[in-house]
Amino acid sequence: MDQQPLTGHLLVATPLLEDPNFRRSVVFVIDDDTAEGTIGVVVNRPSEMAVSDVLADWSDYASEPAVMFAGGPVGVESGLALGVPGGDDAPLGWRPLESLEEGAEMSGLGMIDLDTPPEVLGGALGRLRVFAGYAGWGKTQLREEIEEGAWYVLPATAEDVFSADPDSLWSRVLRRQGGDLALVSTFPDDPTLN
Repeated sequence: MDQQPLTGHLLVATPLLEDPNFRRSVVFVIDDDTAEGTIGVVVNRPSEMAVSDVLADWSDYASEPAVMFAGGPVGVESGLALGVPGGDDAPLGWRPLESLEEGAEMSGLGMIDLDTPPEVLGGALGRLRVFAGYAGWGKTQLREEIEEGAWYVLPATAEDVFSADPDSLWSRVLRRQGGDLALVSTFPDDPTLN
């Protein structure tokens, strides 16, 4: 059975997922290769650390909030950046994500090479978000977690990846789905306190 690639989708943690790395997280899937595995970044975990504290030259280009985001538990000592060009041309140091549908709302999203001088690339970007670390799954691991009920697979928008209010993103993404998922969005963070 062919499985649709998850690249460009959101993985939204269900209330059943209690792993502290992913509890109430919203993960944007950057690359889903069923033979190799899946990588993504948690887009709703801003840190207290400003981008200027880590990558001073990039801080003027970072979207608000201009802080480092905790992208996931893998490779936390390295940075990964996503961006959208500010114009029609693909700037030097920006690479579109593979597998995104041409013309789709997310098709302008790509990876940023943080080794590119910011003065060359930064001004050509309309949006930039920097992550410390990423989330990674082995080739069957994520599909198994989805089947077990740990994740909702939902459509993504650029506003999700670059949200100025990432703390409320989990409930907002679920609410906009309507139906049962809108109801899930109202679940208290700790049901035992209800």
